Amino acid sequence: MDAEIESATWGRNAPPVGEPPAVALIDPKYPANVGMVVRLASCYGLSQVWFTGDRVTLDPARGERLPREERMKGYKDVRMVHHDRPFDRFPAGTVPVAVEVRAGAEPLHTFDHPDRALYVFGPEDGSIPAALHRHCHRFVVIPTRHCLNLATAVATVLWDREFKRWQRGEVEYPTTPGEYEGRGQAEAPADLVSRTDR
Repeated sequence: MDAEIESATWGRNAPPVGEPPAVALIDPKYPANVGMVVRLASCYGLSQVWFTGDRVTLDPARGERLPREERMKGYKDVRMVHHDRPFDRFPAGTVPVAVEVRAGAEPLHTFDHPDRALYVFGPEDGSIPAALHRHCHRFVVIPTRHCLNLATAVATVLWDREFKRWQRGEVEYPTTPGEYEGRGQAEAPADLVSRTDR
């Protein structure tokens, strides 16, 4: 995933404009979770992952990069942006959605995902700071018995978004990742074929 790391933008004066739908990670703690979120964004067609704070640093000038399993060419369509004020970078019409346990939050089961959502996730060891809540227009909670890992929470929300889009007939997906990537499909074993032909 060298291309994404090289295109990452650092610091307060970053020039890029946010492109919803996107994900914003607030002060994430582990590079592996950031990497997995980049992978998820690619899987579900989001083009940007933003992250704040200084606990995860991926400065290419210092030789820092994501874990090996997340540095795959298939994810070069996702841009990582490190910026401490991501809300300031998104255009009007973007709907910041805070995903966390909070009184009055909408359960994910019945949540209607905005087309131009910016999904905001707090850190692995905390919540979204109260000062950032005022930027969020919607609040959603994933109904579970226990807290989810950050990457798993992102996966759950993005899958729910795509599933509901599919239910409405807005998207059509290939059966397998291999089909999408042009790698074809495995042939059925000969004994299985012979049994089904009888």
